[in-house]
Amino acid sequence: MPGPSITHVVLVEWKREVEPASVQTLERLVDELPGQVPGILSLRRGPSVSPEHLEAGYEWGLVVEFEDAGARDGYLPHPAHQPVASIIGAGAERLVVFDLG
Repeated sequence: MPGPSITHVVLVEWKREVEPASVQTLERLVDELPGQVPGILSLRRGPSVSPEHLEAGYEWGLVVEFEDAGARDGYLPHPAHQPVASIIGAGAERLVVFDLG
């Protein structure tokens, strides 16, 4: 029996030199993930729209809801996730990954 769903949260503060085209490429790749990776229930991504302005420098976020921990665990090494992780890793000044179960 699968466990509870997992919410995977990624917050990024970009390096100054990151070009908008790189973020656009990242967003295109992220938008393709639900059709490529099994177990994704929902996905949201983009800049903060909070009126509170408490982002502490984080400029871009990704929230993926997985069916369960097994789906999340399958996503991490998945070939469709690798270019996403690479772009974020290369462009992030600071990065937070936080999973809720």
